[in-house]
Amino acid sequence: MTDSLILEVNDLDVDVLTGIYSEETHLPQPLRISIAAELQVQERYEADTPLEKSKNYMDLKHAASAALPEGVHFKLIEAVADHIIETLFLQDRSILRVTVKIVKLLIAEKGEEIGITLSRSRK
Repeated sequence: MTDSLILEVNDLDVDVLTGIYSEETHLPQPLRISIAAELQVQERYEADTPLEKSKNYMDLKHAASAALPEGVHFKLIEAVADHIIETLFLQDRSILRVTVKIVKLLIAEKGEEIGITLSRSRK
């Protein structure tokens, strides 16, 4: 069994221009985004281990919010997830794998979660 370190940001609500139907294409839609990034594991994490031996959680939040290009319309939420993953891979070589879950909030009728999960390993 190998060690793993998964950094997570869950249930981040972000308005994104996305969709293929006419009622979706002119206004941003609220998406609920969760990200799990698998990092290279250090031998030990002591009380004084510096942040550069891990990753700042806010980098994940930034990739799913401010790093999304303003004014760009993503036809598919898969493309939103792909952009988030590529942003994180470019940010940090210690990220080995990223999983992004996106839920489209406007199409739920009774609280169900409708969306996608995209996982990608560094190539």
